[in-house]
Amino acid sequence: MFKDTKAFSSFSVNDLEKAKQFYGQTLGLNVQDGEMGTLNLSIKGGANILIYPKPNHTPASFTILNFPVKDVDEAVDALMQKGVQFEHYNEGDLKTDKKGIMRGNGPVIAWFKDPAGNILSVLQEDEK
Repeated sequence: MFKDTKAFSSFSVNDLEKAKQFYGQTLGLNVQDGEMGTLNLSIKGGANILIYPKPNHTPASFTILNFPVKDVDEAVDALMQKGVQFEHYNEGDLKTDKKGIMRGNGPVIAWFKDPAGNILSVLQEDEK
């Protein structure tokens, strides 16, 4: 039924202007104003993501976007220089180091939040 449909993902934020600045300036993504007061993120590979305002927004309790990178340490350092704070976990198998990077239990990954509290990550690409 949907095999030929070009699906897209979406998520809400509580402040569209803060989201536009964060995704466009801090993360360096292509952000465009959309219809009816929304934002469109264009991700490499042709993926489009819709960001919409929601007055009673509740941050996602799961990772909404993952950004594969060649070196997580470099990505974390670069984002920290732009004011991004990384999450620190110490529960069960979910343990991060002082930079907020989890190593040795799945992919090397670090989580951070957008201004609306939604969870994002940078994770190490597999070498092929």
